[in-house]
Amino acid sequence: MYDLLKTIDNPTALRCLELRQLQPLADELRAFVLDSVSRTGGHLSSNLGTVELTIALHYVFDTPQERIVWDVGHQTYPHKILTGRRDKMSTLRQWNGISGFPRRSESEYDTFGTAHSSTSISAALGIAVASQLNSEDRYTIAVIGDGAMTAGEAFEALNNAGVCEEIPFLVILNDNDMSISPPVGALNRYLARLMSGKFYATAKKSVERVLRHSPSMLELARRLEEHAKGMVVPATLFEEFGFNYIGPIDGHDLDSLIPTLQNIRRLRGPQFLHVVTKKGQGYKLAEADPVLYHGPGKFNPAEGIKPVASSEKTYTQVFGEWLCDAAELDSRVVSITPAMREGSGLVEFERRFPKRYFDVGIAEQHAVTFAGGLAVEGLKPVVAIYSTFLQRGYDQLIHDIALQNLPVLFALDRAGLVGADGATHAGAYDMAYLRCIPNMVVMAPADENECRQMLHTGLRLDGPSAVRYPRGTGPGVAIQKQLRALQVGKGEIRRKSHASAGHRIAILAFGSMLTPSLTAAQEFDATVVNMRFVKPLDEALVRQIADTHELLITVEEGCVIGGAGSACIESLQTAGVRRPVLQLGLPDHFVDHGDSAQLLALCGLDAVGIANAIRDRFSSMA
Repeated sequence: MYDLLKTIDNPTALRCLELRQLQPLADELRAFVLDSVSRTGGHLSSNLGTVELTIALHYVFDTPQERIVWDVGHQTYPHKILTGRRDKMSTLRQWNGISGFPRRSESEYDTFGTAHSSTSISAALGIAVASQLNSEDRYTIAVIGDGAMTAGEAFEALNNAGVCEEIPFLVILNDNDMSISPPVGALNRYLARLMSGKFYATAKKSVERVLRHSPSMLELARRLEEHAKGMVVPATLFEEFGFNYIGPIDGHDLDSLIPTLQNIRRLRGPQFLHVVTKKGQGYKLAEADPVLYHGPGKFNPAEGIKPVASSEKTYTQVFGEWLCDAAELDSRVVSITPAMREGSGLVEFERRFPKRYFDVGIAEQHAVTFAGGLAVEGLKPVVAIYSTFLQRGYDQLIHDIALQNLPVLFALDRAGLVGADGATHAGAYDMAYLRCIPNMVVMAPADENECRQMLHTGLRLDGPSAVRYPRGTGPGVAIQKQLRALQVGKGEIRRKSHASAGHRIAILAFGSMLTPSLTAAQEFDATVVNMRFVKPLDEALVRQIADTHELLITVEEGCVIGGAGSACIESLQTAGVRRPVLQLGLPDHFVDHGDSAQLLALCGLDAVGIANAIRDRFSSMA
């Protein structure tokens, strides 16, 4: 099994194969990806769709000397397997294992680290320009999906690249959202080869030179060419950016991919190759439901993914149900998502309220400002967005929402550590980057019911607010159907210490850290406060706790620097209160991928870690 694949430890070995061996290799590689992901979990549909494209790129281009930049990077498992990491795939997305995304420290073939979308063209252009300045004649390739092309950064990069006329630069649009229409056949393959060949490029330039002195004829020739190509392909848009458009071609047809890429490699100037692929290619279940198989856990490929009944609701489900309830009660409620319908729990909302559901594509900046426009006209926009993705709309959050004090509610999913997706997807910074913005209200629920009530609270406010909640399930608290607004800026004491004065400890817990804090507190008979609000902070409660306790511990599943604990210290300093404060939270380094519980333990944010930190600090004070 995998007889050919076992011989490929690097692309140099791949390039030694004969053309007739590439399709059998592709079949083995696809089978290996399916088997590997079924054992570890990870991204599947996107990787099954890029097998042939990955083989063709490494076969034609002299990697790693010639650079490939993958957009997002969740489709790079075939790339990892062909570049020396086949035997490490069993460690994928696990602690001390290989990443599910490209990572420069992992391999010289990972040209640029990615995981967020729409960065590939910008990064690849920078690499290409640097190569030119360093007098290095080599191709740079950006591979970007049709979804990622919706982001503004992609078009900013295209606009910049189009004026670099002599640079060896290729953008590949991996279009996996459309079926291969009739023009993508023998005729279109011929056109793709023709338009990528030297004859076409030379003839085109010769005609332009001849007609240059007759502007009207030159313009007529250009219009005729655009019209002729436009009947078969959507070339005009990208050629207006200064690219030579080629395609679309079948991204699973190596007999088309290889010669087309070989022809392109002989050209200079910005080239744009449009390839059409199918998510889940070669695995019927994933082809039929690429969304379900986008990022599965472990499963049996012969049986497929089986639904697992669970009485526990995830925070994402809690949000989705609340949003439907809120929309039922108030016709002004609308939802916005930047291409994360399933991930953010909006499937049912779209079904029930299609006219009030807006998926703006991978365009976080637009999503935020678009919500602002809706709010100006009296609607109640709810932006469902991952914590790590709101970072991309930070300027808009400040200038377009907070500065105008517009009532936009941000539902921040995946706040805190996210496990196997790693540092790129961790919501480590939202408490720090939100609490410094005027007019913002920032809430951190400790359980499922509190999340529901906080969302209701935020929706009723006259200014911007955010509710940050973690990935996965909560502690299992029963959810109240009735919606009840919380008093803004008020925390609650969840456990009172019975210790005598002078040796009393208090834990100020934010959000998900309440549960482990309650467990850790039992050893010390410590007071535990559910702070609830990061901003406005319950300063009166913090002052009260400081007056009656010897040592304060703040605990948050977010960065310590500038986070909620820092807010507590600032409040005490402003009030002139001097009290030892131990801040616990995420460290000042990026936390790698791994099991979520394991990562929290490594960061000292489980009950054992919190207790150990208190014990160490308390003993040093003795």
